[in-house]
Amino acid sequence: MKTKTQSKKVNKAWLNDHVNDPYVKQAHKDGYRARAAYKLKEIDEQFGLIRPGATVVDLGCSPGAWSQYVRRRLSPTGAAVGALNGTIIGLDILPMEPIEGVTYLQGDFREPEVLALLEEALQGRAVDVVVSDMAPNLSGIASSDAARITHLVELAVDFARAHLRPEGALVVKLFHGGGYTELVQLFRDTFHTVKPVKPKASRDKSSETFLVGIGLKKGV
Repeated sequence: MKTKTQSKKVNKAWLNDHVNDPYVKQAHKDGYRARAAYKLKEIDEQFGLIRPGATVVDLGCSPGAWSQYVRRRLSPTGAAVGALNGTIIGLDILPMEPIEGVTYLQGDFREPEVLALLEEALQGRAVDVVVSDMAPNLSGIASSDAARITHLVELAVDFARAHLRPEGALVVKLFHGGGYTELVQLFRDTFHTVKPVKPKASRDKSSETFLVGIGLKKGV
């Protein structure tokens, strides 16, 4: 019973923090599906990644906040609907409510046949930006979780190597802990510019951070 009571306290505390979170309130006001939109917004504003006419692939896109942000960035007027100057393809193992102008594919990015569908949707286009908010279901076993996170980031890097324009960019979510140093090195081996970023919208208690890689190195 003590464990259940403690769990209820934790859930209540989280819910209280969530309800009073300024980014949650702002997301509701701005029409975003999640506060995560402001993480990508800050990264994009810092590095100027998403530009008119861009082709953007959003990995781990559900519930769709990042795709919503990209869609508005590619709108000539910054609108959530209407004209769109660019291409957005989202992929996730989870379902996602439609977003106007976003091509959504449901499937597991780790499966070759799903990757083939994504490549087919690109129709030969080179990609300007890949953004990945993918995260595995965490087991609580540090070594196992680190391996799962590493695998997803490595897949995103492989996809970027195959499909990014030479001057393109990759943004991935990862967590401090096992495998972090190796993943930073993987980015340094792959991109000319590598920057770790902890957006203000990322909760202080969270170990999540984001890696930004810009400009593919030749021969990778």
